Amino acid sequence: MKKSTIWFLTIIMALTLSGLLYVQIMYMNNMKKMRDDQFAEGVKRSLYAVSTSLEQNEAKYFLEEDMSSLQSDLYPRVNPDGSVGINNTFTTPEGINYDLSLKMKVDRRTVSPSMRELMRGKYLYQKGLLDEVILSILNQSSNRPITERADSAEVARYLRSELDNNGLSLPFEFAVVNRIGAFVYKSAGFSPSVKDQSSMFVQTLFPNDPKNKMYYLKVYFPTRSDYIFDSIRFMIPSFIFSFILLVTFVCTIILAFRQKKLTEMKNDFINNMTHEFKTPISTISLAAQMLNDNAVLKSPAMLGHISTVINDETKRLRFQVEKVLQMSMFDRQKATLRLQNVDANQIIAGITSTFKLKVEKYGGHIETFLGAKESTVNVDEMHFTNVIFNLLDNAVKYRREDVPLELKVSTRNVKAHGEERFQVSIHDNGIGMRREDLKKIFEKFYRVSTGNRHDVKGFGLGLAYVKKMVSELGGEISVESEINVGTKFIITLPITLN
Repeated sequence: MKKSTIWFLTIIMALTLSGLLYVQIMYMNNMKKMRDDQFAEGVKRSLYAVSTSLEQNEAKYFLEEDMSSLQSDLYPRVNPDGSVGINNTFTTPEGINYDLSLKMKVDRRTVSPSMRELMRGKYLYQKGLLDEVILSILNQSSNRPITERADSAEVARYLRSELDNNGLSLPFEFAVVNRIGAFVYKSAGFSPSVKDQSSMFVQTLFPNDPKNKMYYLKVYFPTRSDYIFDSIRFMIPSFIFSFILLVTFVCTIILAFRQKKLTEMKNDFINNMTHEFKTPISTISLAAQMLNDNAVLKSPAMLGHISTVINDETKRLRFQVEKVLQMSMFDRQKATLRLQNVDANQIIAGITSTFKLKVEKYGGHIETFLGAKESTVNVDEMHFTNVIFNLLDNAVKYRREDVPLELKVSTRNVKAHGEERFQVSIHDNGIGMRREDLKKIFEKFYRVSTGNRHDVKGFGLGLAYVKKMVSELGGEISVESEINVGTKFIITLPITLN
């Protein structure tokens, strides 16, 4: 599949899943807001009903107390002789007291229209007096203690009843405070936090009272968030499944790109391997054909030269085969090693001595500083030799054409992880590497771009093999590099004390 197709499918699926998650989140948010508004509206209706009930109780209290004395004066009284009498005492708004007495003989069968009109006017007047009495009652009621006007048990009972009527059957806490916020009384669990203050519901008690005698009912619900959350709980599994689907999709896409990259690197590996094998095979084939020439057989010098070429190319071919076989080590959990105590300084000195000829072939120079006093390490000699050889070989491959190659190999003892260790560093003045390449150079089949250089060949296994072997030997490897300055590899291994 083409990379552009993968990207197209990735974008479509990402937009689709992101849109699905967005719609679900917005739906949950809108549902939460709607439930929150419904809850607030139900609480406000309940608090208003509680306030109204308390006002009605207040009026009922005074009316029941005073109605008996007013009843005889507000309506006509039938005398024993059959006459109708009305007696009333009232005070005008100017403060003048009047006594009103009306007595008449009435035949119930023949009541004139004028008499009915007179009685109707009297009733209307008395009704106005009654309204004034009621207003006076409401104004005087504020003088009663608030604990009598709104008993805590009665308020709690009204609250529970009204909340239940509005479908809000959840626990609540309440308090009654004065106009400056001081508590008159409160329920046992009324201790709202800062978070609860933002969702506190307040209702004025007896709103017709003077402002300096105002009292307020405060209510909050400790389990309000749970109540709101319960209404959208059914959406959570859908959201979780969608999120898992999105994560799975992302992981699948990442794996697809990695697999495609691995496929590309394996293709490059096969191409490089073919090229690496083709050259020595062609050389050996050509040398074998020359051996069929009688003139060559008669020349000992030419025969010796051909023999040397065949031997060198055979070694080269064997080395390439060994590098390919090293691939199998990466699929094993644990490499098979033949560990033994060796003098690392001695091995490194032998390697650099042999490699000196190759460096000088390209006009370069190699320096060795074996400064480690403790150099006995427990390693597989063959693999340890291959590790150092691979690093030196890379230094030659990635040299700069404009300056002579300078290679420095040094050893020393360092403190690491609380113990003394052996450290070897290989420093060159080659083309260097970019910072982003340093994170990938130890991956299988990864090869650093060499720009216009076409003479650098390989399988991308060398540094992966080095990393694997150093880890298997209990050591660590790090790299420092700068473009057109050079690269430095540092290997640290545990020391074996004699």
